[in-house]
Amino acid sequence: MTSSELWTRAAADRYDAEEAEASSAAVLGPTLAFLAELAGDGRALEFAIGTGRVGVPLRERGVPVAGIELSEPMAAVLRRKVDEDTLPVVIGDMATTVVPGGFALVYLVYNTITNLLTQDEQVECFRNAARHLEPGGRFVIELGVPPLRLLPPGQVAVPFDVSQRHLGFDTFDLVEQILVSHHFTRDGDDGHYRRENSRHRYAWPAELDLMARIAGLRLERRVADWDGSPFTQDSAKHVSVWRKPA
Repeated sequence: MTSSELWTRAAADRYDAEEAEASSAAVLGPTLAFLAELAGDGRALEFAIGTGRVGVPLRERGVPVAGIELSEPMAAVLRRKVDEDTLPVVIGDMATTVVPGGFALVYLVYNTITNLLTQDEQVECFRNAARHLEPGGRFVIELGVPPLRLLPPGQVAVPFDVSQRHLGFDTFDLVEQILVSHHFTRDGDDGHYRRENSRHRYAWPAELDLMARIAGLRLERRVADWDGSPFTQDSAKHVSVWRKPA
């Protein structure tokens, strides 16, 4: 069992429209180039592949891609885009589910490791990545740096989007390392907003490095974004690459 919250059918059906900007060629281009270079001539496995925002165009670039996805409705949306023979997907959680064969690359994007709400499960996710990697293979995670520097004493909420159609803010439990993302989304022009929230366990880069060491992986590279820009103390997120010894 996993502590991850399941995406519902309604949320899955909305996902691609709500993430249209993140799915644009301008945004995805550097991501796909980064991952394709690491995969080389080998196979890639995406943990929490969702509707295939990254996996489908990566497959179209010629990289053989397989996926693991916990939400059957999300996988059903992906299946409308590509058949099982072209991009196989196993339904299950990313901490324990096993896909046949070895991979040159395992990747986990868009903060999705935080869907695992315990440290033990996040460690198991690293172990599962290592289990799938061939010698010399790499595990890649894209993850935001917890914005705790923005919290003055006594405050537990940080806004991340204030726009005409969406209000978003995170609240933090600093003891349990749990954040809750709150979303108020305007669906139409009648003034009504849809309210949603999701729980996540945030983790620091150094904590992930220790999880990787437990799994037998070593940090190879950390950058601030898919374009390879340097990671600094002011970076809002990181893309980290750990390698399995050859």
